[in-house]
Amino acid sequence: MNRRTALAAIAAAAALPTAASAKTGRMVVTKSPTCGCCTAWVRHMRDAGFLVEARDIGQDALYALKAQLGVRPEYSSCHTGEIDGYVIEGHVPAEEVSRLLETRPNALGLAVPGMPVGSPGMEMGARKDPYDVLLIRRDGSSAVFARK
Repeated sequence: MNRRTALAAIAAAAALPTAASAKTGRMVVTKSPTCGCCTAWVRHMRDAGFLVEARDIGQDALYALKAQLGVRPEYSSCHTGEIDGYVIEGHVPAEEVSRLLETRPNALGLAVPGMPVGSPGMEMGARKDPYDVLLIRRDGSSAVFARK
């Protein structure tokens, strides 16, 4: 291989998306600047290979964003993610986000309402409360996507 061909191959490889970005796209997470569990959830998503941009905004603006995206109060949590046309509300495990992106259901997205102990970002030692990951349908109804 000549030098020009080798340099072109290196440049092409550098321009390719990583496996995580090719699989998941980029996630934007909107959260309160003072919420530690939101920061821990962003870390969980990054550790799982997601490309995450965290945006800090005030609580009123966050509530307005949730309403604009169609997240009803009963599905609400402390932060809201957006990825590939889906909303990710609250402490949803990375593996469930991956499954959502693989299966691509006709839905608004996923939610873990509230802040269940033991969910990603809400770890408290060995304690883990059971919780459901909900698939939020476009009509506002939901179904259990996963039980944790």
